Amino acid sequence: MIQVGQKAPVFSLPANNGETIALESLRGKNVVLYFYPKDMTPGCTTQACDFRDKIEGFSTLDTVIIGVSPDPVAKHEKFIAKYDLPFLLLADEDHQIAEAYGVWKLKKNFGKEYMGIERSTFIIDKEGTLIKEWRKVRVKDHVEEALTFIKNELN
Repeated sequence: MIQVGQKAPVFSLPANNGETIALESLRGKNVVLYFYPKDMTPGCTTQACDFRDKIEGFSTLDTVIIGVSPDPVAKHEKFIAKYDLPFLLLADEDHQIAEAYGVWKLKKNFGKEYMGIERSTFIIDKEGTLIKEWRKVRVKDHVEEALTFIKNELN
């Protein structure tokens, strides 16, 4: 599994803007790569809207936000339109990238077990190195915590 201090696993995934986005294309910027379970669900909506509301703070720190879930691009497009999200969402339908980052996990909900995304956030610096990770993220105050980390460590 990826660890802080290592080069971040590369990816190339379809995005809501019709392009395929590769981590390499983001070199020269800090990247907040956040994995979330599902579009349009309460926790995921709150988290996406928190990132939306803080986008200016991230932008001034030369940082892009990229969300990743197993949902298809068409569902991402609806999610973005409904909540006016100003950042890209990537479709990891075969969960290869989620597995590379170690966030594709066995989950339990109401007595059922299934595989899914463990809400996680990774900060990747301008050279492509993973410098911070949060796993099993609790949505409340998380975006502010990520922004503060970037202000203090990468500014």
